[in-house]
Amino acid sequence: MAPVVPHLEEACIAVVRGLAVDAVQRAKSGHPGLPLGAAAIAHALWTRHLRFDPSDPGWPDRDRFILSAGHGSMLLYALLFLTGYDLPLAELQNFRQWGSRTPGHPENHLTPGVEMATGPLGQGVATSVGMALAERFLRATRARPGYEDLFGHWTYVLCSDGDLMEGVAQEAASLAGHQRLGRLVWLYDDNRITIDGGTDLTFSDDTPRRFEALGWHVQSVDGLDPDAVDRAIAAAKAAGERPSLIACRTVIGYGSPNKAGSSKAHGAPLGPEETLLTKRALGLPEEPFFVPDDVRDFYRRVGERGTEAHRAWSERYDAYTQAYPSAAGDWKGALPTFAESVATRKASQAVIDAVAALFPTLVGGSADLAESVFTEIHGGGSMQAGSPEGRNIAFGVREHAMAAACNGITLHGGMRAFGGTFLIFSDYCRPALRLAALMQCPTIFLFSHDSIGLGEDGPTHQPIEQLMSLRAIPNFNLMRPADGNETAACWALALESAATPCAIVLTRQSVPAVSPADVVEHPARRGAYVLRGEGTPAVVLVATGSEVGLAIEGARLLADEGIAARVVSMPSWFLFERQSEAYRQSVLPPGTPTLAIEAGATLGWERWADAALGIDRFGASAPGEVLFEKFGFTPANVAARARDLLAGTSGAARE
Repeated sequence: MAPVVPHLEEACIAVVRGLAVDAVQRAKSGHPGLPLGAAAIAHALWTRHLRFDPSDPGWPDRDRFILSAGHGSMLLYALLFLTGYDLPLAELQNFRQWGSRTPGHPENHLTPGVEMATGPLGQGVATSVGMALAERFLRATRARPGYEDLFGHWTYVLCSDGDLMEGVAQEAASLAGHQRLGRLVWLYDDNRITIDGGTDLTFSDDTPRRFEALGWHVQSVDGLDPDAVDRAIAAAKAAGERPSLIACRTVIGYGSPNKAGSSKAHGAPLGPEETLLTKRALGLPEEPFFVPDDVRDFYRRVGERGTEAHRAWSERYDAYTQAYPSAAGDWKGALPTFAESVATRKASQAVIDAVAALFPTLVGGSADLAESVFTEIHGGGSMQAGSPEGRNIAFGVREHAMAAACNGITLHGGMRAFGGTFLIFSDYCRPALRLAALMQCPTIFLFSHDSIGLGEDGPTHQPIEQLMSLRAIPNFNLMRPADGNETAACWALALESAATPCAIVLTRQSVPAVSPADVVEHPARRGAYVLRGEGTPAVVLVATGSEVGLAIEGARLLADEGIAARVVSMPSWFLFERQSEAYRQSVLPPGTPTLAIEAGATLGWERWADAALGIDRFGASAPGEVLFEKFGFTPANVAARARDLLAGTSGAARE
C-alpha cells in the first residue's frame, strides 16, 4: 500500500481515539486509557500488515488479531467499524449496553471480527500460542507443491503489563519460545501503569531480557510513532523461527491534559470536561463519534484490499481442493467397543488411536502426564520446532497454558485439540475452561485419576469438589463415563460438539463393562439412562463413573431382599438437563426415593436425588480399594443407605 500522507494518518489515529473516548463517556463506563495510548500501534498493524476480510470474518487464511488487553475493547470496535465489518456506528454508540454487540470485553461469538473473548488478563496471549501452533501444523501438513502460499498467516496480539504479569503468560511464552513459533508477534503496550498506579509498585522485570532468555526476538520502540511500529513489525516478520515481542512505549490516556500517564485514565470515563479537552488536544471537534469522510474512506479501502486478497486466495484454494481432496474419513465407524474390565483412561487411549487416522486434524497432548492420562496419538509424532507436523504436543508442566493453547488450536478453525492432566489439576486449568465455555469453543479436556480411587498419592491428588465445581460452569459438558463403552460414546459426543467444550473424566483403576456396546447410538448420549431395572422401582440408584458398577452390586443385594432397585448411569448432567421433562421423569420417576452415588462432593445432588453417598472431606493416602471401603463405597453400604432412604422418606420423596 502506498504511504499515507502524514496529516491523514494522524487524523485516522485521532478518530480511533475519539471514538473510544466518546463511547466510554456515553456508556459512563469503560477503559479509555489503552485506546488513547495504543491507537498508533493498532493503526500501523491493521493498515500495513494485518490481512483480513470484513465481508467474511472467517476467511481461513486471515491473520489473527487478539486484543489480549480486552479492557481496551473500544480500540478494537473502532477499527472493526472503520474497516467495514458488520458493526455499524450505532453499536459503538451503544457500547456496554443491553443487547449490543459491543460488550465491555470482546466476545468472539457476538461481534464479527473478534477472534476470542478476552478480559481475564493473560488468556489472550496464552490462547494465541495455540493459534500459532495450529497455523504451523496446517502449513506443514496441507501445503503442496505450487500451493505453498495458501497456508501461512500470522498471529498478532496486543497485550498489556497486566497480561505479562499473569502466570499463564509466562507458561505460554516459554512454550512458544521452545516451539520457535516464528509467525507469532506480541505487541506489548508498555505504558507502565496499572489500576493501582505505576507498575513500579509491583513489576521490576526487565521484560525484554526475560523474553530474550525464553528464545524470543525482542525489540523496543516508540509506540506512539506508527512508522516505528511498522518497521518493528516488519523486522519481526523477518526474524525467522522465533516468536517476537515488540515492547511499545506508550502513554496511557494519551491526549488527556489532566489524566494522561496516570492510573486515572485506565478504567473510568474521562468526564465531560476532560473529554472535550482531550478531543481538542487531538485536533477533533466536539461532535461525538466524529468520522470525516477521508478517514472513513481510507479505512474502508484497507478493508476492501483484504476482500480482494481473499477472493484471489479462494480461487486458488478451490483448485487446491480439487487436486488434493480431504483425507478425512468416517471416524465413528472406527470407535472401539469393550467387553472386559478396563480403566476408562485406557479406553480413552484406545479411542484416540482408533479415530486418529480418520481425523487427521485432531491433535493433543498432556501437561507432562502422557503415560498416566494416556493421551498419545501413537504414530503421530511429536510436534516440535523441527517436526511441526507432529500430532502429539508436549505441553510440559503448564496446565493453564495447555488449556488456553488447546482453546487457541480449536478456535483457529479446521482442527480439534485435546489436553490432558489429572482431575485435581483442573483447578490450574479452570480460567481457560470457563473461557472455552463462554467462547463456545469445543475443546476436549481429558481429566484422569478422577477420585480417591487413584490411591496412595493421597489427598493432595484426590479430587473431591472438582466434579461439582466444573458442572457449575455454564455451557460446559462434563462427562464421567462408567466403562469403556461409555468412554467411547463420550468421545463421540465431544468430537461432534460444535459449540460446547467437553471434559471427559477418567478412572485410574479398571471398571467392569456394564453398558451397551453400541457406542455410536449409546444411551449415554442423553446424559442419563436406565441401566438396570426397567420396571417400577422401589428405589433408584443414580451413579456416575466407577460408582455405576458399585450401584449395580448394591441393587443386586437389594433384589435378594425383594427390593426392586433401578440403576441409572448419569455420565453427563449437562446432556440430561437438555432432555425433555418426560424423558427425565421416565429415568428418575418423581416420588421414587433416589440415592446418588459418587466419590466426590455431595453438594448439588439434591437436584436429582433425595440423598447422596459421597465424600465431603479430603481423602487419605492408602490403596484405592481400601479408601473406597473406608469411605463407605461398598455394595453393602449402598444397600444399607437405600434401605435407610426407603425407611425415612415414605411420602416425602423427591418431587
